[in-house]
Amino acid sequence: MKTMLLKSLAEKLKLVDIQSPNYANDEVLIKVLTVGLNFADILLISGRYQEKPELPFSPGMEVCGIVHAVGHDVKNFVTGERVVSFIGVGGLAEFVAASKYHCFAVPSNITDEEAASLLVAYGSTELALNYRAHLQPEETLLVLGASGGVGLSAIEIGKIIGSTVIAVARGSDKCLKAKEAGADIVLDSQKINIKTELKLLGGVDVIYDPVGGDQFQSALSAARPEARVLPIGFASGSIPLIRANIIMVKNINIVGFYIGGYKKFKPEVLADCFNRLLELCSKKTISPHISNIFPLSEANEALDLIRNRSMTGKVVIRVSNK
Repeated sequence: MKTMLLKSLAEKLKLVDIQSPNYANDEVLIKVLTVGLNFADILLISGRYQEKPELPFSPGMEVCGIVHAVGHDVKNFVTGERVVSFIGVGGLAEFVAASKYHCFAVPSNITDEEAASLLVAYGSTELALNYRAHLQPEETLLVLGASGGVGLSAIEIGKIIGSTVIAVARGSDKCLKAKEAGADIVLDSQKINIKTELKLLGGVDVIYDPVGGDQFQSALSAARPEARVLPIGFASGSIPLIRANIIMVKNINIVGFYIGGYKKFKPEVLADCFNRLLELCSKKTISPHISNIFPLSEANEALDLIRNRSMTGKVVIRVSNK
């Protein structure tokens, strides 16, 4: 099979031919149709992610594909069925082996591209806001980095909950994307002082931050008493330090969240979340914002878009057309 392989950290991926993967008794062999790319793939490639797979490896954490074969102990899937899976690594390939516990049937009215865009971005958002931060309808949610796939998903989930959503993006095009996603208020970080504007708006109850850097500090200063702060990622490349005196004086909760951890210690929570998201997408209550689709051979160009934060939405790789 063909795969885009990383042989050395921080280098370009190479399109190579390798043996198709073996699959265990409790695994599903998936013929990959589409792969959703995430900023975490950039961190994997550079060796800065929480998990460090052994080289060489193929990035790609979430895939949509067709069941090609099943292990002896797999009873809930059949060949020819379309599934989505949160595999963590290895997605940029024509075939992947995935645990039956991490595979989910895809409703017929969800496209391959949409299915490959649900699990990481929307899964992180849905669990972070509902399960960890307990966002309420009467509260105000602040979304930093609001024009990326994760940020746009936070706007959607926040509005489903019924909260007031303030989105922060950089530049008019990205701000327009956040507004179209349903944000009540959009702040252009190129034009205004975020800290000042948030205080004028009365502060926020929940901060959803996939960016880190200076904006985190501005957002923290605008947190209301008993606010919850969710550091989801560090797309800016800067991991902020949190001053304990601010947390103490305002009784603020810093809420840690890492979606990959749930695969190990609470897989049932993850499974319930993914099933909810597939249902919401099937009902068109949520709609993944896909900005770019690339063929497998152009995965490096796709990753560069994410690395340079040049996209407005999700970047997807089309591996096969069935």
